[in-house]
Amino acid sequence: MIPKVSKEIIDLGDGRSISIETGKLAKQADGSVVVQMGNAMLLATVVSARKASPGVDFLPLTVDYREKFAAAGRFPGGFFKREARPTDGEVLTMRLVDRVLRPLFPDDYHAETQVMIQLMSHDENVMPDALAGLAASAALAISDLPFSTLISEVRVARVDGKFVINPSRAQLEVSDIDMMIGASTDSIAMVEGEMKEISELEMVEAIKFAHEAIKVQIVAQERLVAQVGKKETRTYELEKEDQAIYAKVKAAAYDKIYAIAKVGSGKHERSAAFDAVKEEVKALFTAEELAENGDLVGKYFYKTNKEAVRNVILDLGLRLDGRKTTEIRPIWAEVDYLPSVHGSSIFTRGETQALATATLGTSREANQIDSPSEQGEEKFYLHYNFPPFSTGEAKPLRGTSRREVGHGNLAQRALKNMIPADCPYTIRIVSEVLESNGSSSMATVCAGTLALMDAGIQMIKPVSGIAMGLITDGDRFAVLSDILGDEDHLGDMDFKVTGTADGITACQMDIKIEGLKYNIMEEALAQAREGRLHILGKITDTLAAPKADVKAYAPKIITRTIPGNYIGALIGPGGKVIQELQKATGTTIVINEVDEQGVIEILGTDPAGIEAVLAKIQSITFKPQMGEAYEVKVIKMLDFGAVVEYTAAPGNEVLLHVSELAWERTENVSDVVNMGDVFQVKYLGLDPKTRKEKVSRKALLQRPPREEKKE
Repeated sequence: MIPKVSKEIIDLGDGRSISIETGKLAKQADGSVVVQMGNAMLLATVVSARKASPGVDFLPLTVDYREKFAAAGRFPGGFFKREARPTDGEVLTMRLVDRVLRPLFPDDYHAETQVMIQLMSHDENVMPDALAGLAASAALAISDLPFSTLISEVRVARVDGKFVINPSRAQLEVSDIDMMIGASTDSIAMVEGEMKEISELEMVEAIKFAHEAIKVQIVAQERLVAQVGKKETRTYELEKEDQAIYAKVKAAAYDKIYAIAKVGSGKHERSAAFDAVKEEVKALFTAEELAENGDLVGKYFYKTNKEAVRNVILDLGLRLDGRKTTEIRPIWAEVDYLPSVHGSSIFTRGETQALATATLGTSREANQIDSPSEQGEEKFYLHYNFPPFSTGEAKPLRGTSRREVGHGNLAQRALKNMIPADCPYTIRIVSEVLESNGSSSMATVCAGTLALMDAGIQMIKPVSGIAMGLITDGDRFAVLSDILGDEDHLGDMDFKVTGTADGITACQMDIKIEGLKYNIMEEALAQAREGRLHILGKITDTLAAPKADVKAYAPKIITRTIPGNYIGALIGPGGKVIQELQKATGTTIVINEVDEQGVIEILGTDPAGIEAVLAKIQSITFKPQMGEAYEVKVIKMLDFGAVVEYTAAPGNEVLLHVSELAWERTENVSDVVNMGDVFQVKYLGLDPKTRKEKVSRKALLQRPPREEKKE
C-alpha cells in the first residue's frame, strides 16, 4: 500500500508551480522531501549523527548535489558508464546551498550531518539548481535537527525589462541578469550571479524581488511542517563552558589585542604578536588546568581576539593593517611577464597576488559541458589555483577543491561578457594565486583582465573587482573596502563585486548575521563602486587598452566560410588533404559544419603558412563564371591540347583543347603554346557533348577575316 503523502503547492503566479511532498521516499532519513517543478524532480534527504565525534569543535556538514543521467534519459559519457566525481556545475550547486545552510545551525552543534540532493527527473525547461536550496531546507524543516530558521533559494532573471523567478534556460539566454539569492523570511543570506553591466540600484531591486518569492516558499514549508506534525528537536551534548576561565582570558588579553590591532601591521607580524599574547595567557594556567581546559582557553582567546579587533574598527575606524574603512591597499601590476605564453600579468594588492596567463586556441579546445541538465561548450573559461604556499602553509595536495571551483567560476562570470562575440579564439585563463591575504578571486579578475589585454584580445571593456566586508554590533556598523583575510573571518559579511566603469558584471555575497538591512547593502554597493573604479584606474594605468595584435609567437586565427559541398574536398580521402596541408604549412585547421556551411579555423604562428592554407581553400572552392576571362598557366602538354591551371587557384586544372588554341588550324599544340606559358582564357561552361568544363584561348583573340573564294 502506498503510504500517505503530505504535499504543498507554491504558485509562482505565471501559470507555473512548485510542489513539495514527503512521506513516500527515503523514510529512514531524518528528513526527506521531493520537490517538483514541471517534470523536474529533486529528492533531498538529511541525516545527522546522534553524537558528535570526540574532539570535533566545528560542524562537519556535507552538502552533496548530483544529477543522474537517467533523469534525462541519457547514458553517462566515457568508457565507464557510471556517474563518477561531481562536475563543476554540481560542485557550484553544492556551494550555493552550503553557504546558506551552514550559518543557520547552532554554533555548538558538531554532529556529522549530510544533506544529499539528487536530480531524479529532468525537464529541459526547468533549471534544477534553483530548486536545490528549497529542497534542502524543506528536508531539514520536517526533521528533528536543531535548524529553526527556514530558508529558500531562487534564481532571478530580467527578460524584456521584467523580473522572472526561476527562468528557463532559454529565458536566461536573453536575460541581462542571472542571480541566485538565498534568504530567510527576515534576511538575505547569499547572493551570487552575473550581470550585463547593471547598476547598483538595479541589483538591489532584483534581490528584493527574489526575496518576496522566497518568503512565499518559506510559508509553504511551514504549511508542510504543520501537515506532517512538528518533530521535537533532538537534544545534543552542549559545549562545555566556564565563565570564570573566559573572564580570566579576557582580562589578560583584551587590552593587549586591542593595542596590537589599532597600530596597523603586516599579516605575519600581527600573527606573531597575537600568538605572543596567547602564550602569555596560557602561562596564567597550570599544566593540569591546560590539560583539562586548554580547549576552552583557546576558544575564549579567539572570542576575545574577535571582539577586540571588531571594536577597534567600530570605535576608531581603523583596521588591522592601519587603513581606514574605505581605503584600498597599495596596488602594482605588470603585463608580459612570462616570455613564452600568449598573454600574462601579475596583479598585486597588498599581500594578495595573482599571476594570470591567457592561452589562445581553436574551437577544438573549447570546454565541453555534458551533464544531464546542460550540454554545450565554453569558448572562454577560467581556472583558479590556490596552492598552500600562498598563505605560507604546507598542506596536503588533494586535487581541485570546491573553493577553487567556486572562485574560478566567479572570476569567469565577471569577465566572460566582456569578450567580443566575434572573437575567433577559444580562451583559457589560469590564475595562480601566489600570495593571499584577502580576496584572491578579485585579484584573479584584475589579473585576468590584464592577461587578456596583453594577449591582444579586444575586450569590450576592462573589468575590476573588490571584496567588501561588514562589522556591526547591532547599533553601529562599518563597511570595509578591500577586506583582509582576518576581516573576512572576523566580520559579518563577505561581498565581492566586479564590473566595468559602466556597471556590475558579477557578484558573490555571504552574510553571517540575520537581519541585514537593505540600506547597509546599498551603502556597501556604493562604497564598492568607488573602490572598484579606483582599482580599474590602476589596471588602465598598467595597460590602457588591449594590444593591437596577438604576440609574434602566439597563434593567429583566421576564419573562412565555404559551401558545405566543398568540405569533403578540403578534408580529402581519409583526411589526406587536410593532414598534408597542416604538415606543410605548420598550421592547425579545424572545420565545423554549421547550417550546411563549412566554418574553417586556421591557427598558426607563421603568416606564410596561413596564406598557403587560404590559397588552398581558394583553389578548392574556386568556381569560374561563364563568359569570364582567367589567367592560366600551362602545366602539361598533350597531343590533343594543353592542361592549364588557373593561376588564381593553384591545383584547379582544365583541358584547353587544341581546337580552342587559335582560330587557325593547329597541327601541333607546341606551335601555339609551351610548358610554363601564361595567358588568358575564356570560360565557356560545360561542353554539352563531354559534360566537362571548357575554356578557350581563341575566344579572346580577334578572329581573322575570312578569305573570299576564287572564281
